[in-house]
Parts: sequence; structure tokens; C-alpha cells
Amino acid sequence: MKLSLKQKVAFGLGAVGKDMVYALSASYVMFYYQDTLHLSATFVGLILMIARVFDALNDPFMGILVAKTKTRWGRFRPWLFSGTVLNAVVLYALFSAPFDAPAGTLMVYFSVVYILWGVTYTMMDIPYWSMIPAVTDTPKDRENLSVVGRTCAGVGSALIAMFTMLAVGIFGGGNDIIGFRYVALAVAVIFVITEIICCIFMKENDTGKMQVASVREMFKALFGNDQALIVVCTIVLINMSLYLTSNFIIYFFKYDFGGEGWKGSYTLFSTIGGAFQILGMMVLYPILRGRKVPNEKIFLVAIAMAVFGYAVLLALCFTGFTHNLILLAVPGAAVFAANGVLSVLTTVFLSGSVDYGELRTGRREESVIFSMQTFVVKAASGVAVFLTGIGLDLIGLVGNTDEEATIVQQSASTLTGLRLLMTILPIIGLFVAVMVFKKKFKLTDAYSEEIHRQLRG
Repeated sequence: MKLSLKQKVAFGLGAVGKDMVYALSASYVMFYYQDTLHLSATFVGLILMIARVFDALNDPFMGILVAKTKTRWGRFRPWLFSGTVLNAVVLYALFSAPFDAPAGTLMVYFSVVYILWGVTYTMMDIPYWSMIPAVTDTPKDRENLSVVGRTCAGVGSALIAMFTMLAVGIFGGGNDIIGFRYVALAVAVIFVITEIICCIFMKENDTGKMQVASVREMFKALFGNDQALIVVCTIVLINMSLYLTSNFIIYFFKYDFGGEGWKGSYTLFSTIGGAFQILGMMVLYPILRGRKVPNEKIFLVAIAMAVFGYAVLLALCFTGFTHNLILLAVPGAAVFAANGVLSVLTTVFLSGSVDYGELRTGRREESVIFSMQTFVVKAASGVAVFLTGIGLDLIGLVGNTDEEATIVQQSASTLTGLRLLMTILPIIGLFVAVMVFKKKFKLTDAYSEEIHRQLRG
């Protein structure tokens, strides 16, 4: 089934909305509850990790529910719509905490609402990505749709990175608590609108190959597809590195870069980074593919770019250029562009693992395998935010809100620790990702084409 332009646009808009929601939660929940509402960073990080791992463990069961669903609207769209509406409501509640409540009450509120947010996000995220193999059966179209989805997801994430703190300041009038509440409301509305458009125009091509799996078969599919597991491990490591960066960078700009205009500097840095992330997906990756560079080689090039960017950023921090936004933006652009390319590649590789699994077992496990993507992304972000919380407390960072007269001055050792945490930890994660990939990955372009010929021949 050939994909239409209308379908690609609708799928892309859905990615923009849903990743705006995810980016707002992944990048700003720690800052909101720790720096603005003054909960312990370690406590916030621990709850975030527990909630995300708990939610991730439920993801395969969501895959089963999707597989068992059969309605006049298809398998995926009913879940996509209902999950979106519920998640939008919970997102607003997440950033509308009772700030004047006792600390114990606030802790309970945060724990319950965040778990609900994760569960409702899963309801729409798994069916969204599961639609890729369901709407087209050719590797080229799947790759194109993966690129569209990941590119537009990058746009959604970039929009949050670019404008969140600026919008918080504008909507809140200097009160970040109020500002975050209105930003969450705006994002929730955009989210619902984009997913409705996606539901209207995306048509499923249900060939009957998507069989209903039992719990035992589900776990067999999860752990019996060695290439899906390799891709999953790679996604974990890459996303953990990315989330560590996004969680630490806002503290870097507030307390290290500093100054009254830190929000504007942070916004400009994030805007540049977001633009290069989009360019990585929309320009760099297509150029490399147009030159017939295999996906497996593009992966290694992107990893090298990201490591180079982190290394240069660290060097600038320790050579007196911490306050030079122009110089800091150069390695930042390299890291963001690399992440853009990697986000496309991991989805392409995971789509390929569906064919690989069908060739080996005779079953197409779209929902189960794509539930793994959501599973590991949540697990990775949970570990990353937990490490962020522990790291902030270990280096002794003292948070405050903009309602205070001045931003708390941090010690030299605290700033040194912050610089190391936001660069060295991601580098380690990326190095491990390369080691796993080079040792175990075998879904090269040539092998993927051979699998397709065997399945369709």
C-alpha cells in the first residue's frame, strides 16, 4: 500500500504533539519539582525512576491489548485517541501541583500523578509507532515513515527545548509555578489537536498477519528476537545519554552560565540545538542516504559527532569559556545534530527487526516489538533522571526559584561536578552503545533487503 502525502503529514503532526508532551515531562519535571517546588532532587529522581520502570513493565501488556483490539476504526486509532485525551488531562495536573501543601502531601501527589501520566502516555505511544508496519509492507516506505515520524518528533522536542523557559517567564509574569501550569495547558491542547488529525487520516492496512499473542508468547517475542534486543539496548544507552544532557543543561545555564538573562541564553542555546537536531534528521541523514552510505555506517558517524561535541563542550568549560554562548553553541550543535540522526536510525533498525522476527518465527509482532521501544525509552529516561537527582545532591547544588532576590551562588566544586556530569556520563553511555552495536548488530542494509526478498518472494 503506497503512502499518501496526507498520511505522512498526519503521522508527522501526531509525532510533533506527542513528543512535545514527552519532552516537557522528560526535561522539566525534575526542574519543576526540585528547583521550583523544593522537593529533594534524590527523592524526585527516585520516584521518576520507579514510576517509569513500573510503567515500562506494563508496556508489553499494552502491546497485547492493541493486538487483541479489533474495531471498525482499526486496532490502533481507538487507543491513540483515548490515550491522548487522558494523558493531556494528567499532563496539566502534573504541572499544577498544590505548591502550598505540606511536603509530604506534595510528595504523594507527585508520585501518584506521575505514575498516571506514564500509564496514559503508553496508551497512545505504542499504537502510534505500531502503525508503521501496519500501514505499509515495503522497507522503503517504512523507512520514509520512520524518518517522517522521528523528524517531526524531533521538531516537537525542539519546540519544547526552544520555548519552554521563555514561555514560563511570559505566562507566569515572573512566577515559574504559574508559568509552568499555563505552558502545560497549551501543550496539552496542541497534543489533542495533532493526534485527532493523525487518527482521522491514518488508514491501517490490516492484512491479518498481526496475530494475538499470549503473555508467554509476548515474552518469547521480546527476548527471542536478538536483533530487536540489540536495537533496544542501543536505544537505552543513546536515550540515557540524551536525557542526562537535557536534565543537567538547564542547571548549567542557571547556576554556571548565570546572569539575569540566563533564561534567554538557555532558550537561544536550545533553539540552535533544536534547529540542528531537525537538520540532522531532515538534511544530514537524507544526504548521507542519498550518497548510498549504509545505515550502519551512518550510525557510527553520528556517535562520533556526539562524542566530539561533548568533549569540546567539556574543554570549553575548563578553559574559561563558560560564559561564551557562541562558542558553547558549536559543540552543542554537533551533539544535537547527531541525536537527530540517531533518533531516525534507531526507529529504522527497530522496524527492520519486525521483518527479521517474521522470517525466523513466521509471526509479525509489531505491537510487541514496538512496545519494547517505549519500554526502554522510559527505562532509560528513568535511570537518567535518577542519576540526575543523585548527582545534584552529591555535588551539593542548592536550588531556588526566580521569586527570590538573587540566584543562589554555587561553590566551585559544585560547578565542576555539574560540568563533568553533563559531559562525561553521556560520553560513557555512547561508547558502550558503540561496543554493543559493533559486536552484535547484523541488520545491515544488504541483509535487510535480503530478508524482504525472502518474505515477499
